[in-house]
Amino acid sequence: MSRRIISEIKYPEIGVCGLSCRLCPRYHTETKSRCGGCKSEVRMAVGCPFITCAVKRKRIEFCWDCKEHDICKKWKQHRESGKRRDSFKSYQTLEDDILFIQNNGINEFENTQKTRELLLRDMLRQFNEGRSKSYYCIATTVLNTAELKEAIDWAKKHSKGLSVKEKSRILHSILDSTAKKENRVLKLRK
Repeated sequence: MSRRIISEIKYPEIGVCGLSCRLCPRYHTETKSRCGGCKSEVRMAVGCPFITCAVKRKRIEFCWDCKEHDICKKWKQHRESGKRRDSFKSYQTLEDDILFIQNNGINEFENTQKTRELLLRDMLRQFNEGRSKSYYCIATTVLNTAELKEAIDWAKKHSKGLSVKEKSRILHSILDSTAKKENRVLKLRK
């Protein structure tokens, strides 16, 4: 089962299609159902159409590395669908993320996702009352890092001595306000 389809997977936390695994609720689960990323051994065994096509058949790590990516109906449908709805992870920034990767490279994208993940972990550690993991994952996906850091810092400063539930309410309020200004949605679009 540990057989690798391509010689080396360099970015296991970036999905074949461009989604960031680092900001997915299933990636931040501490139980057996934890997902180690789209290109982890478990996900590779289960597969998805993009893993099957890109990694297993064409031996490439990302859809955009494929010679046929401009004409691929499956990837085009995935991207179009991501503009309107989500699955268990937010797709709101999928197109922006792919464009960022194409303009700045995968290494720079990986660095931005690591920064976002640190902010997410901070929110989960200090403000998660047990019901906000998905919400914080979405916020970390769709809001810019400066806004996230500012919101977290403000919530920390103004919630000293409060219960986690009260701290969460404060952070939710700030994030909701920021998202509204940016015309972003902090819930999964079904």
